[in-house]
Amino acid sequence: MVNIDWNNLGFSYIKTPYRYLAHWKNGEWTKGEMTEDNTLHISEGSTALHYGQQCFEGLKAYRCADNSINLFRVSENARRFQDSATRLMMPVVPEEMFIEAVTKVVQYNADYVPPYGSGATLYIRPLLIGVGDAIGVNPAPEYIFTVFCMPVGAYFKGGLKPTNFIISDYDRAAPVGTGAVKVGGNYAASLLPGKEAKERQFSDCIYLDPATHTKIEEVGAANFFGITKDNKFITPISPSILPSITKYSLLYLAKERLGMEAIEGDVYLTELDQFSEAGACGTAAVISPIGGIQLKNDFHVFYSETEVGPVTKRLYDELTGIQFGDVTAPDGWITKVSSLTE
Repeated sequence: MVNIDWNNLGFSYIKTPYRYLAHWKNGEWTKGEMTEDNTLHISEGSTALHYGQQCFEGLKAYRCADNSINLFRVSENARRFQDSATRLMMPVVPEEMFIEAVTKVVQYNADYVPPYGSGATLYIRPLLIGVGDAIGVNPAPEYIFTVFCMPVGAYFKGGLKPTNFIISDYDRAAPVGTGAVKVGGNYAASLLPGKEAKERQFSDCIYLDPATHTKIEEVGAANFFGITKDNKFITPISPSILPSITKYSLLYLAKERLGMEAIEGDVYLTELDQFSEAGACGTAAVISPIGGIQLKNDFHVFYSETEVGPVTKRLYDELTGIQFGDVTAPDGWITKVSSLTE
């Protein structure tokens, strides 16, 4: 038995027994293997270290009431991983290979998938990096694709409770830069703004569109959504926003399950009064209700700083119900992970 306090997990690294590892050499991928070594051995000249040639994904495995294990929309993660690799001139990982790697990591570490009802999940991190002896600003001669995992609790402390954010003066990404792909540089640039937000007692910062600084784009490492007073679900649209799988799932659920008008559109700071509720969403954050937003000297409160809005709660219940197998999923959203003995 694994000795873990499932009900009090944070969002931090825990070494699990196995991870997947494959190398790209001479124009092709080697056959991936499972390893117990959690250290990557790479050249000091690796482009991932010098020029940021790397990308990653984040997804979760969920323990269901019948003790089976679900993966949520893993094909979407595979395709986004390919988009990120293409943008940084790295070899794509075939979808079948990506799903096989993720599935094996969950199978081999099945004891670390938290029990149903704990609220915890198994977080899975696929990673692709440029390696080998290189020093010029060029694509790497070799690449490593690895997948590892760990059990995690809520990304924001307190779980499904409203939390406050502050508008940042920093830009998250350039208007036509790498904002729409999941690369490490975007997150490195967010460390200072995030630190400054937390020092002011906010959960994180909100980034505006880099071109005009008039519209909300992203919430730290998550996407923004709002519920209007006339019952519309709106989430920002921009070429520099990461296409969140959770966000697109909520757009679908708001329309098809809750009967709402679901819109990807501009969210202007001058029009925040149209929203009765707001939230941040993503694989790590799931859904985090936004109590209020600090903009310069103005603090704008949405539904409540202490209570979750009714539509946000319904969306959360629908989404997590699907992920944990309690609510019927749309076709293709759930992949069952078989045990190693099956």
